[in-house]
Amino acid sequence: MEDVRERLDRAPMGWAQIAAIILCIALNALDGFDVLAISFASPGIAAEWGIDRAALGLVLSMELIGMAVGSILLGSMADRAGRRPTILLCLVVMAIGMLAATTAHDVQSLSLFRLFTGLGIGGMLACTNAMVAELANARARSLAVAVMAAGYPVGAILGGSIASGLLVSGGWRDVFLFGAIVTGIFLPLAWFLLPESIGYLLQKRPADALGKVNRLLRRMGHAPVETLPAVDAAAPKPSFTALFAPGLGRITMLLTLGYFAHIMTFYFILKWIPKIVVDMGYAPSAAGGVLVWANVGGLIGALLLSILSWRIGIRALVIAAMLASTVMVTIFGQGQSSLTGLATIAAAAGFFTNAGVVGLYAIIAQSFPTAVRGGGTGFVIGVGRGGAALGPIVAGFLFSLDFGLPFVAVAMAAGSLIAAGALLLLRPAARG
Repeated sequence: MEDVRERLDRAPMGWAQIAAIILCIALNALDGFDVLAISFASPGIAAEWGIDRAALGLVLSMELIGMAVGSILLGSMADRAGRRPTILLCLVVMAIGMLAATTAHDVQSLSLFRLFTGLGIGGMLACTNAMVAELANARARSLAVAVMAAGYPVGAILGGSIASGLLVSGGWRDVFLFGAIVTGIFLPLAWFLLPESIGYLLQKRPADALGKVNRLLRRMGHAPVETLPAVDAAAPKPSFTALFAPGLGRITMLLTLGYFAHIMTFYFILKWIPKIVVDMGYAPSAAGGVLVWANVGGLIGALLLSILSWRIGIRALVIAAMLASTVMVTIFGQGQSSLTGLATIAAAAGFFTNAGVVGLYAIIAQSFPTAVRGGGTGFVIGVGRGGAALGPIVAGFLFSLDFGLPFVAVAMAAGSLIAAGALLLLRPAARG
C-alpha cells in the first residue's frame, strides 16, 4: 500500500497547502519586522536616553539572545506538542512583548521586553521552517523553504517603510505599537488557516491519528487513506541527544558553525546601519531608508537564489553568496560620499548576506528527518543565534575601542568567510 508521505511528495499541492505556506511566509515577514523594530527605533532611543554605542549594542542584541533560547526550547516543543500550537504560542509571546516595549522607560526594562519578544520570534522561525518543509511536495520543498525565508526582508521592507513614516510624525514607541497590532491580527489568521503537519501526526501518532490525517487530506484536496504507514522504528526520537547521534552529529555541528558565523555578519549590517548613517550626519528617517534598501537587496537576493535553486545545487549557491557577502560588507565599511551611494552598497551587502541565510534554511530543512526537524532546526538556529546576538555586541565593543568603521566592517565580514568554509566541509553529508 502506498505511503501517504510518498503520495503527498509526488502529488500537486492543494490550495490549503499553498495557503498555509503563504501564511508561513507572512509569519516570517512579521518576524522580520519584529526583529528590526529595535533597529528602526534605535536612533530615537539613543537620543532620548543619552546612551552610548556600547550600551545600544547590548539593547540591540537582547531579542537576539531571546531568539536563541526560543529557537531551541520552542523548536523542540514543536516536535513534541505539534507545529500549529507552538506557532500560536509564539504569536502570543510576540504580541505581548511588542506591546510591553511601548511602556519601557530605561535600558533595563526595554532589554527585558526585547528578550521576552525574542523567545517568540526565535520559536516562530524554527516552527515555520519545519512546517513549510512538511507542507510542500518534494519538487517544491527547497523552493518553498527559500521563499518562506524571503518573507523576512519583505517584513522589514514594508514594516520599515511604515516605521520611517512613524518616526517622522511620532516617536520610537509607535514602531513597537504598530508591531503589536499587526502581530495580534495574525493570531486569528493562524488559528483558522494553519493546519497541523501530516508528517508530524504520522510520526507522533496522537489519539485518532487516522481520522486527523484524513481530515487534513480532505482539506488539502487529497483522497483519504484506509490505514496509516507503520511507524519507522529507526527514526530518531525527539531529543537533543539524537541530533548528535552517528549520521546527524556532523551535520548538526557544521550547520551550527556556518549559521553562527554568517549570521554575525548579517546582523552587523542589519543592526548597525541606522546608527552608522545617523553618525554620518543624516536624519534618523534617512537612516531608516538605507536599512530598507539593505532589505530590498536582501529580498531580491533571496528570490534569485530561490529561482536558481531549481537548476543549481543549493549548497554551491550558498557558498558563492557567502563569499560575495564577505566582499560587499567590507566595501560597505569603506564609506560612501552620498546617501545614494550608502543605500546602493547596503543593498548589495543585503543581497548576498540574506541570500546566504535563505539558502542555509533550505539546507537545514532538508538535513533533518521529520522526527527531529523542529528540534534540529531550532538547535542550529538557536545556538547559531548566538552569532546574531554577538555580532552587534562585538561591533559595539570595537567601536568603543575607537576602531574605525573600515576595520570593524572587515572584522565582521569574516563571519561569512568562515561559514563558507563550514559548508565546504559539509560536502560528504549534505543532501542537495
